[in-house]
Amino acid sequence: MSEPNTDSAASPFSLAGEVALITGGGTGIGLGIAKCMLAAGAEHVILAGRREDVLAEAAESLGERASHVVQDIAQIDEIPAFADRVRAVAQPTCLVHNAGVNCKKPFVDLTDGEFMGVFDVHVRGAIAITREFAPAMLERGSGSILWISSMATVMGLPLVTSYSVAKCAMHGAVLNLSAEFAPGGVRVNAILPGWIESAMALNSFKGDEPRRQKVLGRTPMKRMGTTEEVGNVAVFLSSPAASFVTGAFLTVDGGASIGF
Repeated sequence: MSEPNTDSAASPFSLAGEVALITGGGTGIGLGIAKCMLAAGAEHVILAGRREDVLAEAAESLGERASHVVQDIAQIDEIPAFADRVRAVAQPTCLVHNAGVNCKKPFVDLTDGEFMGVFDVHVRGAIAITREFAPAMLERGSGSILWISSMATVMGLPLVTSYSVAKCAMHGAVLNLSAEFAPGGVRVNAILPGWIESAMALNSFKGDEPRRQKVLGRTPMKRMGTTEEVGNVAVFLSSPAASFVTGAFLTVDGGASIGF
């Protein structure tokens, strides 16, 4: 098992030598995480997602230490072939399960297909990807698996039942995998973002100004967060600075989950 970095000349927050695979990495929180990881010295970041043009533009904007692999995470049977394409670029030492979709509608109108469409991306796809890359991490004796969850797991939010249930299922994965992988030196944690200035969040406010005002009204910091504010926390949890942190759920929401 790898020991924590004790070189006093090295920053404990450095990601030097690390290769991160970030799903949903072409925009929003995923891209913000990629930027922060590269700034922290990551050797390479691999962006994964469905849209070739978006991923290619994002990877180009990040520079030569970034690349992309196109894959719809919901296509579970394609994950082994996707993993082979990722390994052809580099072997990930950090996984960031960030890919996400939402289905905003009343629960009574939610179909099984819509529910499972959300669940497949957030949970089944992420589990399948973990199954592909965790063995190499365990053999190496170190690694970080980070799930981008949501404060929708700690409060009730109307119209997003499929999203909330999927995110809650993530927490079961974090708890169980952290317990199972800890002896092998692989850490498993989650970040719970609040309302972040991303396309998904902003889309949820379309035609619903009262919802936006309610969000700001119950957030003690009186603003939405930035993708980099989530990215910096992702760097911490993936770095030697968090070498004794596993099974943790870190909220990044400006106090919304505890606000009045």
